[in-house]
Amino acid sequence: MSSGIFRAFPCLVFALVLSGCAQLPFVGQGRSQGSPVSFEMLGRVYVRFGPQAFSGSLRWRHDDSADEVWLGGPLGQTAAHIVRDSTGATLTTADQQTYQSMSIESLTKDGLGWSLPLADLSYYVLGEVPPGASSAAERDGAGHMTRLEREGWVVRWTRREAAAPGPAILRLDLRKEDVEIRLVIDQLQRPD
Repeated sequence: MSSGIFRAFPCLVFALVLSGCAQLPFVGQGRSQGSPVSFEMLGRVYVRFGPQAFSGSLRWRHDDSADEVWLGGPLGQTAAHIVRDSTGATLTTADQQTYQSMSIESLTKDGLGWSLPLADLSYYVLGEVPPGASSAAERDGAGHMTRLEREGWVVRWTRREAAAPGPAILRLDLRKEDVEIRLVIDQLQRPD
């Protein structure tokens, strides 16, 4: 009888481990994947990180279940391609190096040398504040966002003049530690 218990013990341990794993969330679960509003954006980006810098074009397709970002170099070539979906995120560099992670910020840090807060950025380009952000955000007289601090990032919005063509948000400036990102929004389209 006691040998039967010893044979059943590994099965019991395995069953307990499996039931415990079923309760564990995967990395990124519960974390917002960004704005539920779909859009496509074209713009330009300048990044300074430590003593290095990058500038080029940015093309971004976003919806509530996926993101696809193309970063173009100064001569128009693709410098990096980022894809995020429910399984995680993948970054492919110009020299075909591939990085994978559940977090866009850690993915871009590993692959590019600087962090891109893509989930929150999907709200910022729309002039919105991500859920759970501090209510101490600064606004102008018309109620538009002008400045916000969130998770170590300081975000500033620059709006176009009311009569000027193009999206309402002209530029976003983000800063965290030794990383500065300037994003100029040339086109922003939402599905009808």
